[in-house]
Amino acid sequence: VVVESGDHHVSILDGDKLEPIHRFQSRYALHGGPKFTPDGRYVFFASRDGWVTKFDMWNLKVIAKVRAGINTRNAAVSGDGKWVAVANYLPHSLVILDADLNLSKILPVMDKDGKTSSRVSAVYDASPRQSFVAALKDVKEVWEVSYNPKADEIPAGMIHDFKYREGKFIPGFLNPQRTQLDDYLDDFYFTQGYDEVMGASRNDAKAAVSGQVVNLDARKKIADLELPGMPHLGSGISWQWQGKTVMATPNLNEGLISIIDMKTWKTVKQIKTRGPGFFMRSHENSRYAWTDSMMSKEFKDTMQIIDKETLEIVAELKPEPGKTFAHVEFTKDGKYVLASLWEMDGALIIYDAATLKEVKRLPMKKPVGKYNVWNKITKSEGTSH
Repeated sequence: VVVESGDHHVSILDGDKLEPIHRFQSRYALHGGPKFTPDGRYVFFASRDGWVTKFDMWNLKVIAKVRAGINTRNAAVSGDGKWVAVANYLPHSLVILDADLNLSKILPVMDKDGKTSSRVSAVYDASPRQSFVAALKDVKEVWEVSYNPKADEIPAGMIHDFKYREGKFIPGFLNPQRTQLDDYLDDFYFTQGYDEVMGASRNDAKAAVSGQVVNLDARKKIADLELPGMPHLGSGISWQWQGKTVMATPNLNEGLISIIDMKTWKTVKQIKTRGPGFFMRSHENSRYAWTDSMMSKEFKDTMQIIDKETLEIVAELKPEPGKTFAHVEFTKDGKYVLASLWEMDGALIIYDAATLKEVKRLPMKKPVGKYNVWNKITKSEGTSH
């Protein structure tokens, strides 16, 4: 599924032949990437102006639309395919829809004291937990909203005795569990077990520590992350390296990739890149990670390829000098890479993932993002912004 922002269309590609098979007009300014149901049949799009669209991939038809906000950040689809959560800047709300886009619940986003309202920075699905997790822009909390009808009740206010239920409780289904923090958490990435989130803190961008790890079971911060500048954790990736699970994140302010040991939370290495980048992608069958420098004026046209074993840049690709080259998606088997020439007269450039040689090009109008239903990105997302 390719989002073309140049003329506000979506193209559907045949994943085997890598050829377009359908194209339709989208709402203005799609954001946050389309989200798929588990069977791959339906895909949901959220636009900046609050519209959520449901598209049937089998019949290639838009089958439902609803407006869930005025200024919307993104949407998430539940792991069971039954619910859609919509994160809004305006109004300050998290909206829960059913899979047919009927309104189920509006959660006004307020702090625990009910005094401060907040924009919602992002919402993601945590399938193993049967919940949505939301980052808040203006309140120092992380919300977890369970879509399990049998979820435990949530204590509200002062509880005298949990065992004998002396105090106030609210249903756990479609209500927020709050984790109180010392700093705002705008952007985050799930660990592989989904029990923790790694988040970017909103402190001094020049500080050495600009990230935090929050345990969703303990409901508290458990570690700091040494991430200079402004890490884009929402575009982080992870893999096995020397017997460890490591996570890599690009930096929106500096030409750096930070590699973090996900057990010790220590920075293993910082890889110097051509300039600040927004996206990073890899595949379990590929030895390479791909990252751009699209935030750099001089090197926005250069993609850098990192060897996941040596943690070194081993190649650079510059297909069209001076033209923005960013956002990568792999085919299901990891054999091919689709990269965006992010211009009105742009293209999808398809590469052999092993040889890094160009295979072919598909003309596109500013293809800001492409998404493979079988490479479901639930831990992070490449945002078309």
